[in-house]
Amino acid sequence: MISPEIIESSAQANQVNETSSTQKKPGNYGKTIGQPELSDKAAEYYKELKKKFSNMDFILVSNDMKEIAKSRAGSYSNPNKMVVLIDEEKLERMATDEKFRKQYESIISSAGTKLPQMKASLGSNASSVKAFGMQVNDGGTASFFAVVDKSLAAQKKRIEKNAEKKAEQKKTAAKKEAKKAAEEKWTEKREERAEAKEDLVTVSASSIEELLKKIDDIVYDARSNSVWTEEEKAVGQHIDFRW
Repeated sequence: MISPEIIESSAQANQVNETSSTQKKPGNYGKTIGQPELSDKAAEYYKELKKKFSNMDFILVSNDMKEIAKSRAGSYSNPNKMVVLIDEEKLERMATDEKFRKQYESIISSAGTKLPQMKASLGSNASSVKAFGMQVNDGGTASFFAVVDKSLAAQKKRIEKNAEKKAEQKKTAAKKEAKKAAEEKWTEKREERAEAKEDLVTVSASSIEELLKKIDDIVYDARSNSVWTEEEKAVGQHIDFRW
């Protein structure tokens, strides 16, 4: 017969082990927003999740930062991997609830496989996107976002205009070759300055289809509103041929 003391001691030990595995604490979780804390079980599951979806870039979000997480996603831009914002509360439940885990892993997996399709659908506009991402929401849903560099869209439009101008200039007389060379030289300098400046904007949507449309709209707007400075407009009008 097992003594009451042994039974009590065993029960206390089990309680200590259970408390240890569920108690949340800070740790080295990789990229984070806020100060998330995970239990040992959730932390272990998070490692497995990132390994399982190694083609995606995970960012752990503390519960108090969920609402503003997307606004900071631009600082974690990854052009080669889809960013996944996932909060500590969902990780805790995914670590213990198999049905919940399968539901959300399916959402993450589906989004990850669509990244190449998204880039293909955008065509040339894809070059203006610094990062694609998704945020795991409550209620078994996800929202999607993209970080778009409007300056790249504007720059591309200007390069296209320059290409058209150069094609026309090839048909001009030889006496205009000096003017053409000066314009090309100035264009190169201007493009270098443009490349050094970013104009990032984060667009979000409840579906991938909606996201793609918003990206196209942003890029189109950026190209349409591409304004030449007075200095740039003057190129071709005041060329010094003495050198």
